[in-house]
Amino acid sequence: MKEKNKLVVFQDKKIRRIWHNDDWYFSVIDVVQVLTDSNNPRNYWSMLKKREECAEIKLSTNCVRLKLHSSDGKSYLTDCANTKSLFRIIQSIPSKKAEPFKKWLAQVGYERIEEIENPELGQNRIKKYYEIKGYPKEWVDKRLRGIAVRQELTDEWNDREIKSEKEFAILTNEISKATFGKTVGEYKKFKQLQKKNQNLRDHMTDLELIFTMLGEKTTTEITKERNSQGFDECKDSATEGGEATKKH
Repeated sequence: MKEKNKLVVFQDKKIRRIWHNDDWYFSVIDVVQVLTDSNNPRNYWSMLKKREECAEIKLSTNCVRLKLHSSDGKSYLTDCANTKSLFRIIQSIPSKKAEPFKKWLAQVGYERIEEIENPELGQNRIKKYYEIKGYPKEWVDKRLRGIAVRQELTDEWNDREIKSEKEFAILTNEISKATFGKTVGEYKKFKQLQKKNQNLRDHMTDLELIFTMLGEKTTTEITKERNSQGFDECKDSATEGGEATKKH
């Protein structure tokens, strides 16, 4: 299961998480901010750890430090905890949100287990999410198909020594530049998307989604046909895939 960092939302508050050692690990800082509404959740967490250590309880031993994206676009080592460890941490935080958060956390973990056993459930949840937001059925169908096409391409890149997020981003930009004449960042500006976490594809038209899918599917086939290995060869295949799509 190849999972990237993802966000989940509790009462309109975003919580970073990452798939690690066959389990979801959540940003403790984000959880603390949700429960306390603190303006400085990092400091609150630090003080909480010190307080618990004085009582000979070490909350930090339940955490691991993993790299998560920050608001500045970079990744930093961050205290993270799985569902079981978070329950212990939540008990140390006086908050009216604690109980509903526990229920939400348990549901999030349960849904992930369900999706591993039956990946179709994950697609159904995504479909429902877009429908709730008011997207038309035809658009949702294309968006879901695009997710599958994208996953096939990234799996192919991953098997061909493309590992870093920077390399994935560069290759994606190569396809976008060749297909639309714009990088992903330039396309976001063209679409007047202000927030960094806004997904460009969620703001594409049906035709743009089709061309995006075609560019990535073509790149996948060229990569396989050429047996492209390493960053440089995959970059050439990505450029060719985008250029072939533009000709259509």
